[in-house]
Amino acid sequence: MNLRTVKKTKAVYGLSSFYLRFVRCFGLAQSTGSHQPKHARLMRKLSLLLAIFIFALAVSAQTDTTKKGWKKGGIISINFGEAGSRNWAAGAEKWSVSLGAVLNVFANRQMGKWSWDNSLDLGYAFINTQSLGYRKADDKIYFLSKFGRAITAKMNVTILANFRSQFYDGYDYNYLGQGLRRRTSGFMAPGYVTLAPGIDWKPTKSLSVFFTPISFRWIIVSNKPYDYLFPGGVIPVALRTPATGDFEKPKSVLYGVDAVQQVRFEAGGFASIQFNRELVKNVLYTTKLDLFSNYLQGYQFNPPDYRSYTRTSAKPQNVDVYWTNIFAAKVNKFLNVTYAFDLIYDDDIKQFGPDKNSAAAQLRSQLAVGLQAKF
Repeated sequence: MNLRTVKKTKAVYGLSSFYLRFVRCFGLAQSTGSHQPKHARLMRKLSLLLAIFIFALAVSAQTDTTKKGWKKGGIISINFGEAGSRNWAAGAEKWSVSLGAVLNVFANRQMGKWSWDNSLDLGYAFINTQSLGYRKADDKIYFLSKFGRAITAKMNVTILANFRSQFYDGYDYNYLGQGLRRRTSGFMAPGYVTLAPGIDWKPTKSLSVFFTPISFRWIIVSNKPYDYLFPGGVIPVALRTPATGDFEKPKSVLYGVDAVQQVRFEAGGFASIQFNRELVKNVLYTTKLDLFSNYLQGYQFNPPDYRSYTRTSAKPQNVDVYWTNIFAAKVNKFLNVTYAFDLIYDDDIKQFGPDKNSAAAQLRSQLAVGLQAKF
């Protein structure tokens, strides 16, 4: 055995040891335990197969020595607005100020038949008015990474991972219809993590379509604990109505997650579409669309305190949608106009309707003028 073979054997052994530690850490080694529910054992086995697949990709990648540099780029824009009035008969805020920033960057690398594509979208904006004070207008974190190997000129076998959350707290500013402010979101509340093996089709340089019949998703909602406005979640008698009941819903329940566990595991079909192209001169359009269909049972949280739940039948036909769009028009070297439009539908987020217990399409749009740098 020569020195090169010994080094390669040690490298593979090191990866194998890391893999075994990974398996033990996440409890995958217990996938055959009879004490677990049948669906949990199945999901653990699927997770184990996915981990083995990732490990096989990592080992195979060690043998590919054809490398090229990173291809990187992106845009950053900062937008500012201000308004004021005095003795304005038609009615207007005495003063208001808004500030927002958007960052879209990518870093891709080609290594022979192997490729690694990464993109990061960050956005944050707020408005501050004399009457309402500080309010968020935009807040998002979205990271996507795809590692794959080409099987044809336009198709890869790929492992996809993505992460979605927000930076800062969000609030219900008219909680219980009483003008109270309750925290309803924050960093990792919720947070979405998706891991999926599948096929990535790239018919053009501008378009990428990833799809898989099986993927794994974790919805994470941190609690403090349960993030109630009132002590113990008990609503004061004076504020109770038939719609509110006697107890507040734990914050995690607003996103279909058990308050004690703080994490919900899902498995299902997944597709992710990315498109980035200059439509006409100086007008760039970027869009990302994620579709997820959960195969597992759902949760029905039970009153009065919503800390217990009943499992409901699976509803794979109720597809979760996350769609984000940005149009960026360059006016001159530094000045730009951007329009952003986001749509989210999640059947487990039941915060809408007259009784605040229904799912609905969530829409957000923002038009801004400001400074932009492209790199």
